[in-house]
Amino acid sequence: MYDLLIRGGTLVDGTGSPPRRADVAISGDRIAAVGTDLGDAKHSVDATGLLVTPGWVDIHTHYDGQVTWDPHLTPSGWNGVTTLVMGNCGVGFAPVRPGQEDFLIQLMEGVEDIPGTALTEGIDWQWESFPEYLDALEKMPRSVDVATQVPHGAVRAYVMGERGAKNEKAEPQEIDAMAQLVKEALLAGALGFTTSRTILHRAKDGELVPGTHAEDDEVIGIGRVLGEVGHGVFEVASDLAPEGAELAWMSRLGKETGRPVTFACLQNPIDGDQWKRLLEIVDRDAAEGGHLTPQVAQRPAGLIFGFDSSLHPFRMKPSFERLLDMDATTRLAELRDPELRRALIEEKNYEGNIPGITDLITGAWQMMYPMGTPPNYEPGPEDSVAARAEAAGVSPAEFAYDLMLAGEFIYMPFLGYANGNLDDIAKMMSHEKAVFGLSDGGAHCALVCDASMPTFLLTHWVRDRSQGERFPLEWIVQQQTQRTAEFYGMHDRGVVAPGMKADLNVIDFDALHIHGPEMVDDLPAKGKRLIQQVDGYRYTIQSGEVTYEDGKPTGALPGKLVRGPQPAPAG
Repeated sequence: MYDLLIRGGTLVDGTGSPPRRADVAISGDRIAAVGTDLGDAKHSVDATGLLVTPGWVDIHTHYDGQVTWDPHLTPSGWNGVTTLVMGNCGVGFAPVRPGQEDFLIQLMEGVEDIPGTALTEGIDWQWESFPEYLDALEKMPRSVDVATQVPHGAVRAYVMGERGAKNEKAEPQEIDAMAQLVKEALLAGALGFTTSRTILHRAKDGELVPGTHAEDDEVIGIGRVLGEVGHGVFEVASDLAPEGAELAWMSRLGKETGRPVTFACLQNPIDGDQWKRLLEIVDRDAAEGGHLTPQVAQRPAGLIFGFDSSLHPFRMKPSFERLLDMDATTRLAELRDPELRRALIEEKNYEGNIPGITDLITGAWQMMYPMGTPPNYEPGPEDSVAARAEAAGVSPAEFAYDLMLAGEFIYMPFLGYANGNLDDIAKMMSHEKAVFGLSDGGAHCALVCDASMPTFLLTHWVRDRSQGERFPLEWIVQQQTQRTAEFYGMHDRGVVAPGMKADLNVIDFDALHIHGPEMVDDLPAKGKRLIQQVDGYRYTIQSGEVTYEDGKPTGALPGKLVRGPQPAPAG
């Protein structure tokens, strides 16, 4: 007798095979059988009229702190994610020398916009080394499986101290020491190494992430240990400037080690065709036996502006300064004052520390859109703040101010929307070497809310898109399950087949719905974050146990730490 039987569903098994009618039987934490007339079970789920899929595997998140206090890793847990990979973009919390904790917190706060007060209150530092960090993660029960990577920023600070934090050149012996720490972490169960090479990633004090300007001998010297150990992904967040030189060392590393080197492949709003050149380089690398892998987003990297957001068009005005420490209710009352409204609309901006960004955030009204409910992630030019303001006979700044004052959000698709639609993103998604990622779950708490990206794949790209290309359901499911799982060496999940991990979603496809974002203060120390509620997930099953039913946690916490590569079941 099986433990659980999912009856009557439409199975989309993760392999890319067409949907079919099949029952799924589960014994313990494994799938025992797939077919019809499978026999009896202690418990059953009626999936008639519903989709049955593998659980989503999200490979680009930043729950490195939240994982120590939140057993459900929301919002990702709400979106059917059963395995997530964190430690991306070169930032994280291990290794850490005693006394270095605040440095790593302000680094994460600056780069990923996670409230430092929440991290300070929420993290119980029970580790120094990376293996000790893994041990601490393993002790906590949760409803989601978690895997992690070794962050360059923490490793560099651990080995080089202040010199590492200030991005000074690493000496050969320091590179060797960093490589040994990464090797130790990989052997203990880390699934990769990550680094940041973008000027957008800065600590709270404005300093670039340690390793941003690391020279080839450092990144390759560290990366070689992935080849020595025989597993792991090398993940890079880079401005790709100059793109040829950046991709050259990544290509060299992949060929030398045989390990995947993945970089964020996004559409630049200034050079809208750069992604085409990047994919041409990837194709040449593949033809030469390389392992360059473009990691692509499935919707634009979009900023969400409200008066409580950490950045918005009026945030850089001198008159806003006195409002920063107010609670949301008091701030809103102040913003209703006509004199303050006039000042915030007419004042000049402070200068930001990243050239050009301030002008975009405060004046590119043609790139900003009222978000609406449900949120519209593919708006047209007629929907822009500039166009709506012109139709209303007011300035764009006035229109935006009054919209935000009414509690509505403004959406700015910052990367991936140069042509005013998602056609180019569709082409990136379709590339043979592409892997889906960049949801940034757990990060950019008061500015971005993209943890619903796995759900968006079904709602927008399969069901709702009214213009341009849509994708087959079975292909989309495969990309977010088998493809992402196998990319990180987790061959025991991502497919609904006998012997595989029993991680599944049972979905009411017609009812699947992503709500508009809302700002809440549910992080430790009342830290604020944007969240999105989701409808349509009837059941999420982790390791054979139902963890969510109709969007509500059941209390089951079978999630575990993923230590190292996971072999496929025998046969």
